[in-house]
Amino acid sequence: MVLVYRQKIKEAAQFLESKGIANPECALILGSGLGELAQEVEQAIEVSYSDIPHFPVSTVEGHSNELVFGTLSGKKVIVMKGRFHYYEGYSLDSITFPIRVFKELGIQSVFLTNAAGGVNESFKPGTLMMITDHINYAGPNPLIGENDDEIGPRFPDMTQVYHKAYQETIKKAAKEVGIDLKEGVYTWYSGPSYETPAEIRMFRVLGTDAIGMSTVPEAIVANHAGMKVMGISCITNLAAGMSGETLSHAEVVEVTQRVKHSFKCLVKKTLELV
Repeated sequence: MVLVYRQKIKEAAQFLESKGIANPECALILGSGLGELAQEVEQAIEVSYSDIPHFPVSTVEGHSNELVFGTLSGKKVIVMKGRFHYYEGYSLDSITFPIRVFKELGIQSVFLTNAAGGVNESFKPGTLMMITDHINYAGPNPLIGENDDEIGPRFPDMTQVYHKAYQETIKKAAKEVGIDLKEGVYTWYSGPSYETPAEIRMFRVLGTDAIGMSTVPEAIVANHAGMKVMGISCITNLAAGMSGETLSHAEVVEVTQRVKHSFKCLVKKTLELV
């Protein structure tokens, strides 16, 4: 299985290289409703997920199925306009497959973004939160199974998943562009149902500031592969029971559209400073 998976990684990377993708410096994964940033990539090469060998496709509204390579803020980047989720029925190997391919292409830095529910009572919709740590509440780990020592250690340390120096860079970028950036812990919840009010009260006690249905598997695998990780959550709604309103994915997409300017400014400035 290890050899088969490694071969799939190589085939996907070779295909992307054949499309003109060369020497990328950073991978950027855009969450629900945040894909518009990819339109600002210069000298763009666009590749459909469905054309890339062994790549899944996203089935969720607000997630396009395109990979974009080009220049953003002076850096050669690969941008994923949408990601894959556990609740879509994909295995964790499939969800994190792009991370493995990016490493094969020589990328050393991964910028993860997502739309998330605010659990911290001081947050409000539209808040941007830098991820300082995470909680894997969904349970499964993408590293379960036979380990390939050539792509990462059997027991990787998770003390500092989100790179400390990059956290300082994000804070500096936020200050330069005038954004009131929050910091906090992101919790991965499997979905697709939203959390109950009782669960949200529990998560707050556990130290959760924001909660969502992605990001953590990618962060674990990137760390396993020796890549530097940074992350930002766009708080699109108050979590269950906090506002008295029902939750909907339409609200998530609407709020990301409202704060897209601030989000894009923060990401671009961060890339400029990295």
